[in-house]
Amino acid sequence: MTGAWIFVCGPSGSGKDSVIDSARKVLGTRPGIVFARRMVTRAAHAGSDHDPVSASAFADLLQSGGLCWHWQAHGFCYGIAGHYADAVRSGCLVIVNGSRAHVKSLPPSPALRVIQISTDPHRLASRLLQRGRDTAGAVADRLARNVHFADMQADCVILNNGELANAGRQLADYLAGTALPVNAAESTPHLARIRTPT
Repeated sequence: MTGAWIFVCGPSGSGKDSVIDSARKVLGTRPGIVFARRMVTRAAHAGSDHDPVSASAFADLLQSGGLCWHWQAHGFCYGIAGHYADAVRSGCLVIVNGSRAHVKSLPPSPALRVIQISTDPHRLASRLLQRGRDTAGAVADRLARNVHFADMQADCVILNNGELANAGRQLADYLAGTALPVNAAESTPHLARIRTPT
């Protein structure tokens, strides 16, 4: 029995973290759906959705095969722990907050699906400026980078322009409709480190 990786992608400021968190709350502990935690070589802050790791610890995980997916973005290293591959093998959907560049480089696979979170450019620019992490020049660079992903293929596109709850419900509905029946995935499997090719 094989599940699937669900990569949720979108530009910075599109609200991926918030949409994923909203969908998680809607779904609760629904069997067969697993939300992966990312490991990032970046310090945690209020509202962080990742587990911070040092650059040396990340390198050790990579060397030992402890990561099933990994990529770099904005000067940081991102990784998904190898044990999530076991969940996919058992039939679960594993949701990953992913990188568009990383996902775009992957070959098509029945075990890989892509959800794109989209936002109109004006809202995107406003959100990036409001969060205060980037200068106006850096925001302009981020917006310009989005052109490279205009042709990115997705299995589902969610427009996050209005109420967050609406976007979260759309994601939850997609996941619930894609998940195996409850009796086919009654619990999260025992977690073991298994490396899958990237």
